[in-house]
Amino acid sequence: MRFTPLSRSVCRLPWPDTCGPLQSRALQTGFVAKEPQAKPRKYKIPQFYDPYGPRPPPSEKIIQLAERIGGLTEEERSQIMPTLAERLNLPKLQPISTEGMNVGAEVGAAGPKVEEKKTEKTAFDVKLEKFDASAKIKVIKEVRAFTNLGLKEAKDLVEKVPVVLKQGLTKEEANDIIEKIKAAGGVAVME
Repeated sequence: MRFTPLSRSVCRLPWPDTCGPLQSRALQTGFVAKEPQAKPRKYKIPQFYDPYGPRPPPSEKIIQLAERIGGLTEEERSQIMPTLAERLNLPKLQPISTEGMNVGAEVGAAGPKVEEKKTEKTAFDVKLEKFDASAKIKVIKEVRAFTNLGLKEAKDLVEKVPVVLKQGLTKEEANDIIEKIKAAGGVAVME
């Protein structure tokens, strides 16, 4: 009987969305209410975050080396990195290819024009264009033979003409598949 008034008083407590059942701040033993007039605490945050912590000052030898490098001429400074790379056996940096990337608009007189070589295509796709209705079963059998599809999948694929049957083939493989489809009564092309 004493449980009912307690449960009613608990149910009347404000339940914030973040608290689950029986997690109301009023039920927490270590909760101390915040004074409404209290100012927020100010923490000292460093201007620059250094994940490695404070670094020790450079040694006298490093300071002297920096002063000597600062006193060199521009030409002598440009020779430092290649010499250090050779002395420390560092690997040579490979140029980064920007082929296929949009690196911005090219200015007409920016530099010497490089002749573009036409690259020969090495990967081909076989596309089924059409087939005779009487030869549909033969075409489905040929498609199953080189795509490793089931009967239903091959039938659905053939019925979606024009459709790409196989991708990334060499020229010889693509020609072989085209000949087989042509013999079965279909028309396929290489892309």
